[in-house]
Amino acid sequence: MTASTLSRARTRLFPSSLLAAAGLVVGFGVAQETGNRPLGGAVLAACGVAAGVLWLRRRGWGTALALAGAYLAAFVLSHVLALGAGLDPWVSVALVTIADAGVTYAVADRSRPAA
Repeated sequence: MTASTLSRARTRLFPSSLLAAAGLVVGFGVAQETGNRPLGGAVLAACGVAAGVLWLRRRGWGTALALAGAYLAAFVLSHVLALGAGLDPWVSVALVTIADAGVTYAVADRSRPAA
């Protein structure tokens, strides 16, 4: 097996939904625990970029942009739920993470039948 074949296999096998979920949860956790919101934002951005690379390789620009929009929308919605609706911040992050990871899995990670 060549190095490029191994790289493509890893790209296909690693779940981008895990990166999206980690970005939302770990990014919030870092910001919460350290009190450093930019550091939490850096974690969110790093996971988002890494997931975006996988989305682009697997499904192309259209899907990558749509999933990036969903990821950012989940981030904003977590704030709306926590601040506007009065939910506990961890609950709001958990809810949007479950939704975003589910959408990401369905769109980018789930195997597609051969045409």
